[in-house]
Amino acid sequence: MPQYLISFNDEWVPAQTDDQLVDKGAASRAVVAEMQQAGVLLFTHGGLDATTALCSVTLRDGEPLFTDGPYVETKEHLGGFCAIEVDDDETARHWAGRLAAVLDWPQEVHRFEGRGMSSVPGVPGVSGHGRGAGE
Repeated sequence: MPQYLISFNDEWVPAQTDDQLVDKGAASRAVVAEMQQAGVLLFTHGGLDATTALCSVTLRDGEPLFTDGPYVETKEHLGGFCAIEVDDDETARHWAGRLAAVLDWPQEVHRFEGRGMSSVPGVPGVSGHGRGAGE
């Protein structure tokens, strides 16, 4: 079964009051609960913005170079995401549409090609847990 990433960039979110964010958080958690009940949710997280970027990593002379904060040349960054596993593109669009409706900001859907890797029990991957390649 295909896996999809539903995501939004923090820059796509218009200014929100604290009350709006609380209301939208509750509404989006309700949609996520529906995803869990439907058995399609793999993982989700949100609340990412420029302040949550721990560091960026580049390569210098063959060694990793760590710099505090976001990668300076990046103008956009991930605001939140859901990884889901559903039968088809139309179902992935359905869930993204549900999130877009309750949050009132754009969502983007990506289809993963092939199977990913996971070491988390119950999450599909190729590490021997879940439904990975060769299983």
